[in-house]
Amino acid sequence: MEAAGAFRAKLLSWYRNVRRDLPWRRTPTDPYRIWISEIMLQQTRVAAVIPYYERFLSRFPNPLSLASAPEQDVLAHWAGLGYYSRARNLQKAASQMPGGEFPRTYDEIRALSGIGDYTAAAVASIAYGLPYAAVDGNVLRVIARVENDPGDIKSPKTRARFAAIADELLDRDQPGDFNQAMMELGATVCTPKNPTCLLCPVREECKGFAAGTQNQLPIKIRDGRTAEVHITVVIAERDDGALLLRPSKQLAGFWELPFDLAGVRDLERVGSFGHQITFRKYTCDVVRGRVGRKVPVGTEWVARERLAELPLTTISKKALRLVDR
Repeated sequence: MEAAGAFRAKLLSWYRNVRRDLPWRRTPTDPYRIWISEIMLQQTRVAAVIPYYERFLSRFPNPLSLASAPEQDVLAHWAGLGYYSRARNLQKAASQMPGGEFPRTYDEIRALSGIGDYTAAAVASIAYGLPYAAVDGNVLRVIARVENDPGDIKSPKTRARFAAIADELLDRDQPGDFNQAMMELGATVCTPKNPTCLLCPVREECKGFAAGTQNQLPIKIRDGRTAEVHITVVIAERDDGALLLRPSKQLAGFWELPFDLAGVRDLERVGSFGHQITFRKYTCDVVRGRVGRKVPVGTEWVARERLAELPLTTISKKALRLVDR
């Protein structure tokens, strides 16, 4: 991601100033307590988890006490949280810890019953400072908006791409704080509906905010239904007729007009058109404007006569037709 350093610095500064005082953040180096909180927080609101978390740890303060307890006792302390397989997996995982010692590496944590990539990364980074990006639903949403990426977050390919971006963004000196900051941002500011973008510490780095698509992202396609996506296509032209283009983020080997308004001035609306790709139905607004001597990162000027040689995306071709009418 462009400007990853600025993104990290702003996000971490914001997190240290506004993070919520949650009980599992008061013991940041205790992997057992962090693990319990992460399992409880799966598909459950923070406010609902807090009293359960405190009661559970009062009864089962360490892995040995959890592993040796009667299953019915464990389930009784879990009652009300639902998804009881989580409680059973907790106890099974506790019994997989020799001598009640919580494992200290990502791979060992990941091997425990009921633990996936996200939980292993969260525990490893927060408790041990290991450089693993924790990618949950909050983080997927933040990345989709920051990158203005219309990929289906239910798709394994999209999730793998977003995981790679999260790893690129990760602050390797402070991975635990960074992971928690990303989750905090998604939970309190970059919310599923009506995100409070004006309070966001990284709005200047957010391509979705710049393009005005934050409320349409992330895309989650279910049951073959069409997802509606709104984008703004930018036509920036030099006095000699050269156009500002960038390599396509969705179609390898293709070129496209940028969708990011950052650095573009004297904007003029040209028109709009519709376009559909598989399960995504795009509404494309086209604007034209000018940029200064310093072009946005990742873009370059391309002479008009070269356009016939380049593979342009269909959306870009349609946008240019509006201008050339």
